[in-house]
Amino acid sequence: MRNMKRGWPAALVFVVLLCSVRQVHPAAQTISSSVYLEDLTWTELRDAIRSSKTTAIIPIGGTEQSGPDIALGKHNVRAKGLAGMIAQGLGNAIVAPVIAYVPEGSVNPPTLHMRYPGTITIPDEAFEKTLEYAARSMKQAGFQNIVFLGDHGGYQALLRPVAAKLTREWSAFGVRVIALDEYYRASTDGFEGILKAHGYTLAETGKHAGLMDTSLQMAVALPTVRTDRLTNTAPNQDGIEGDPRKSSAELGQLGVTEIVNASIAAIRKYTAR
Repeated sequence: MRNMKRGWPAALVFVVLLCSVRQVHPAAQTISSSVYLEDLTWTELRDAIRSSKTTAIIPIGGTEQSGPDIALGKHNVRAKGLAGMIAQGLGNAIVAPVIAYVPEGSVNPPTLHMRYPGTITIPDEAFEKTLEYAARSMKQAGFQNIVFLGDHGGYQALLRPVAAKLTREWSAFGVRVIALDEYYRASTDGFEGILKAHGYTLAETGKHAGLMDTSLQMAVALPTVRTDRLTNTAPNQDGIEGDPRKSSAELGQLGVTEIVNASIAAIRKYTAR
C-alpha cells in the first residue's frame, strides 16, 4: 500500500501531460480557422487556398474625420468587420489586411476631409498602385477571384479601372478582379431606403456622420462611437451631414444585413460567370 501511494502522483502527472499534448488549445483552433489572412500562418493559408478558399477580399477603408462622435478609423474598422461577415457567408473567402491609406483631398491647400486634424491622404496614383500590387500579391498566393471592397465614397471610381486592367491581363489564367460597387451602394442608397421606410427623413439620415453612418458604425463597432456626443449641427459643421441623435445599433443592424446579403449575392454572381 505504501508503494502504491507513492506511485499515484507520478501516474497522475503522466495522465495530465498526455491529455495536454493531445488537446488543441481552443484559441489555436479559433485563429487557424479565421477568415482573416493576417491571423493565419503561410502554410495555413496555402492549405486553405488549396482546399476551397479561392476568393480574396481586399477591404479598403480610409482614415478621416467623421464628426466629433465617430473615431477617425471608422472606415477601416467597418470595412474589416463587414468583409469578415461577407467572407463567412461566402464560405470560400479570405480577407486581406485593410488598406487604410486612401485619397482624402489635397494637403496644400487642404481640401475635403483634410481640413480636419487626423485625416490622412495619399495621391490617386499611389492609391491605384497600392490596389494593383495588393491584387498581384493575392494572385501570386493562388486566389482566383479578388474583390475590392471599398467603404468610402471618395475613391469608388478609382477601383474600377484597376480591376478592369488586371482582369484583362489575367484573363488567360481565369483570374478575375472585381470592384464591388454593390457593397457601397447597399451601404448608402440601400440603407437609406430602409431608413426612409422606417420613417426617417433624408435630413436625418445624411451622407456623412449622420443617422445612417452613425447607426451602421454602432452596429459594427460600438466603442468607436462617442454616444455622449451625438449632436445636431448645421450641414457640414463639425464634419456632420445629417442628424445622428436617433442613431442606434438596432437601426445599424438593418444596414449590416443589407450590405452583407447584397455583397454575397453580387460576389457569387460575378464568380459564377
